[in-house]
Amino acid sequence: MTQDTKHDSGVRHDAVADDYLQKRQLKKGAAGWILLATLGVSYVISGDFAGWNLGIGVGGFGGMLIATILMAIMYTAMVLSLAELSSSLPTAGGGYSFARRAMGPWGGYITGTAILLEYAIAPAAIAIFIGGYVNSLIGLDGPLVYAAFYIVFVGLHLCGAGEALRIMMGVTALAVIAIIVFIVGMLPHFDSARLFDIAPGDAAGASAFLPNGYLGIWGAIPFAMWLFLAVEGVPLAAEESRHPGRDMPRGIIAAMAVLLVFAFCMLLLAPGGAGAQAMSTSAAPLVDALNAVYGLGNWAASFVNLIGLFGLIASFFSIIFGYSRQVFALSRAGYIPRILSITSRRGAPILALIVPGVIGFLLSLTGQGDLMITMAVFGATISYAMMTLSHWLLRTREPDLERPYRTPGGRWTSGLALGLSIIAFISTFVVSLQAALWAGLFYALMLAWFGFYSRKRLVAQAPEEEFDAIASAEATLK
Repeated sequence: MTQDTKHDSGVRHDAVADDYLQKRQLKKGAAGWILLATLGVSYVISGDFAGWNLGIGVGGFGGMLIATILMAIMYTAMVLSLAELSSSLPTAGGGYSFARRAMGPWGGYITGTAILLEYAIAPAAIAIFIGGYVNSLIGLDGPLVYAAFYIVFVGLHLCGAGEALRIMMGVTALAVIAIIVFIVGMLPHFDSARLFDIAPGDAAGASAFLPNGYLGIWGAIPFAMWLFLAVEGVPLAAEESRHPGRDMPRGIIAAMAVLLVFAFCMLLLAPGGAGAQAMSTSAAPLVDALNAVYGLGNWAASFVNLIGLFGLIASFFSIIFGYSRQVFALSRAGYIPRILSITSRRGAPILALIVPGVIGFLLSLTGQGDLMITMAVFGATISYAMMTLSHWLLRTREPDLERPYRTPGGRWTSGLALGLSIIAFISTFVVSLQAALWAGLFYALMLAWFGFYSRKRLVAQAPEEEFDAIASAEATLK
């Protein structure tokens, strides 16, 4: 095995055996743009059913509204930037591969690790929320429920990407029906006065609109992100899409459009029907809102409660897909142990599915869904800053890079997303210093792994590394 040292970035590449990549092949052509759009919605849709409403308790309706508007702008700008990047650099690494091209191995690894932190922890939070829904249906909650869902849905992914994504599409369709039933049921009962029924405190700027003052806006940001968190995972399916240059932009932009509509419907109709105070602590806000306006045991609440479980399952299922592809890409390139990227005959990355699943299950045993949300947001905001910075840098340094789709507004759009992502990162410390410190510890350990071990053992033939080699050769010839 030969080695090639790159002195400028302090990394060393291994030239691996000829069959290395043959053992690490995903299933090509498994997803068109409609399936990619469904994937984007399914990543996020659990956030409409539970978790977002906790932001009302932190910031009141006004604080949550302002936070949601800011995060909607951030995610829209970021999605438009990622649409360009994923059409230009379509690999399973997603954000990691974009940052790798723009900022070298360290930038790529920092971004990939942040995405991995987000995607490994988010399913743990969703598993906890699933337990709450299952408990309301059949009175069963806790480790057995968490384990059952991890085993079943990791198992389905092991059957192959095409099969898993089609199942995900069906589950997501059911969840969308539940949201539509909720919207139709709540519209006649909306009363704007109920949005402001939380008594103002004595914090700076406190009012009926901002009961916890200006600081409440900061505190609500991570929960506002829960209405959009993980849509950026669509590019992780690039190697399995049919026509990446065309399908990736269509898929991720369509998903974001749907999520924007759902987010503001949830934010207005749930507290506008049942009251902000009641929604601020609800474990199942959509169900509780319907019960508040129609009485206990009504058919709409029962339907949304049953089908709402599919919303949580859709996100749980799709984020498992997302973390497996991020682990696969980082492992294939040698940033984390290479054994994690070996695929089955069906094109499923076996250990990339199982190992993070075990870690997520162990995290779910804490039962602290709000802590898991904040930790996931910590990783997400780092990755958002790095991905949007990558767009800005590539637009500046590589104006001739082939771009089947170009972001409206160019660097201004990605610059806006970058600035808002930094604000969102700071908000995690406002909400929970404990969560931020735990996430920071994980991050420090992963960076130490790269600094002391894996940066000397990268794989030269990995697509993300080849992109860099080609770019370097082209720059030398100019």
